[in-house]
Formats: sequence, C-alpha cells, structure tokens
Amino acid sequence: MLQFIKANLLINFMRWSKIAFILSLLMIGVSVFSLATKWLNWGLDFTGGTLIEVGLEQPANLPFIRESLEAAGFGDAVVQTFGTSREVLVRLGIRDDVKRKLLGHQILDIIKKDTGQMVEMRRIEFVGPNVGDELTEAGGLSIIASLMCILLYLSIRFQWRLAVGAVLSLVHDIIITLGVFSFFQIEVDLTIIAALLTVIGYSLNDTIVVFDRIRENFRKMRKSDAIEVINASVSQTLSRTLITSGTTLFVVISLFLQGGAMIHGFAIALLLGITIGTYSSIYVASALSLKLGVTREHLLPPPTVEKEGEEFDSIP
Repeated sequence: MLQFIKANLLINFMRWSKIAFILSLLMIGVSVFSLATKWLNWGLDFTGGTLIEVGLEQPANLPFIRESLEAAGFGDAVVQTFGTSREVLVRLGIRDDVKRKLLGHQILDIIKKDTGQMVEMRRIEFVGPNVGDELTEAGGLSIIASLMCILLYLSIRFQWRLAVGAVLSLVHDIIITLGVFSFFQIEVDLTIIAALLTVIGYSLNDTIVVFDRIRENFRKMRKSDAIEVINASVSQTLSRTLITSGTTLFVVISLFLQGGAMIHGFAIALLLGITIGTYSSIYVASALSLKLGVTREHLLPPPTVEKEGEEFDSIP
C-alpha cells in the first residue's frame, strides 16, 4: 500500500555519479574552508560558564525571561526549564570581573522584578573551560570511535569496499553538517553532538538496507554488471528510503517549528543530517563502492568444491 514507486522502475542513478561527486567535493571544500577560518561557535557546555537554578511560584514564561535578561545586558544567557515548568535553569558565559554569588543575585533580582513572583535561589555552579575542553575531546572521540566500529562491522558483514564507502559517506555527512554550523555560526552544544551520532546511525541504517539489496541482486542478476546491479538495488529501495526519510523529516520539522529555541540546533542538525544522509547513501556510499571495484565475486561466498571420491575414503 505504501509503495508509491513501482517495483519494476529502474532509475540510472550511477549516470549522475560524476556530477554528484563534484557536488560533494564542492560542499566538503566549502565546509572545510569555513571550519578552518571560522571554526565552530561552541556553546557553554564546551566553553564553560556559570549555571544558576531558580524556583518560581508559577510556571515560567521562558521567552519573557530571555528578553528581560537580554535587556539587562545578559544577551548570552541560555534559559530553559529544569525538571518542572516552575524551575528555571540559566546558563551564562564566563565573566572574570563578576563573582559567582553577585552574578546569581543579579539574575535573581532581574527575574523577580520582571515576573513579579517570589523567586528562590536553588543553586549556583561554575563550569571551567577545562571541563569544556574535556567535553570537546570526548565528543570528538565518541564520533571517531563510532566510525571505527562501523568500519569493522561492515567489513565483517559485507566486504571492505562497501565498508569504506559507507564510512566515507558518514564522514561526508558529518563534515557538511558541521560546515553549515560553522558558516552560519550556529551555537554547538552537547545536543548537537547527540544529533550527529543520531545522524550516523540513521544514515548507516539506510546504507545497510541498500547494501543488503546489492548483495542479494548480485546473486539474482547473474548476467548484469556492477553498475546495473547497483542501479536496480537503489531503485528497489527508493520507495522505502523516501517514506522513512519523509516521515522522519516531518517529525524533525515539527520539533524545529514548535520545540522552542533550546532544541533549534538539535533539529537543524537532524534536518541537515537526514537530507544529506539520504543523498549520500546513494551517491557516496554506493558510488564509492563501485569506484573501489566491488564485484559479484567480492560479495558471494566462494564455491565449495567436493573432493572426488570422498565418499569412498571411509571404506576399508
């Protein structure tokens, strides 16, 4: 019922593989240039700062509190609910000239004055830049470790040519996504790292579906070459790919529009990752595997040759 693309439809995807390679190289080049010149706009999770938790009498109006703090000179304040709608968490960047207690009382007074509520100070904590550096290193290592594990798994599950194509397509997705964040200087916090890891898993799942069909078609399409097999495999899984990506994008767009400012970065990373990942599973993973010379012999098990007269060896 949900297959709105005919099963016997064959699209020559590999016909545009050269154009796709040029487009990918262009996007990667722009992303690397932006990362090299602007780098990333790290959030408070990585740069360090002051964390202030306050309790209100009534549910907090977060947009109003953000506007009040911005008007008071705290434009970098990150405001979000913590636990319940009456508990507010305010995160500020490092301020060397202001003591933590004084800063906490300033924030408390601003919220109390503008909301007209009784506001209670719950806690004040300081996160130093050293902790931010550790988080940056841990986030990068987590992505690298996941890519290495994926490379090992796919090499065992399929073949190293397909594994290299899949991992390079994931690297392609991550670099371009980070390049967009760098170019527009969108703040990068821990939720962005979580989104990147989610994108890796999502894109990998799509790629494995295509690879499974490629291996299956190599067994069925005995007289077809590698290009025909890959075109047929991608065409046969296209309906599934579009439905999965479309329904996921529908949810992510809803998060972006209605989820609030706190998860805009997370939603943007998922939007970019899912869109680019769908493209890369066809024109990066499969096309790179073809460029690396994947053939039928690489995916089919070697034929078992029985020894002639083996049944007579046990007869005395």
